[in-house]
Amino acid sequence: MTERDKRAKFVELAENRVNRAIKDLRLIGNLSNRSAYTFTDADIGKIFRVLQKELDSAKGRFSRGEKNRDDEFRIG
Repeated sequence: MTERDKRAKFVELAENRVNRAIKDLRLIGNLSNRSAYTFTDADIGKIFRVLQKELDSAKGRFSRGEKNRDDEFRIG
């Protein structure tokens, strides 16, 4: 695979994955509707801590070559 092909594949995948992540983050934001859902401040804190941890981990992989973690998120 040429450098040009590698770049094109990176751009294609990055755009698709980032757009999908943005869509999913907006859906998480929709959970803030208190007339439809019941949640605690602890639930919200846990959600945003794990999301920030994953963002930090993904960013670190670009600079430090860290590995993926396979932890699955659970509130309860």
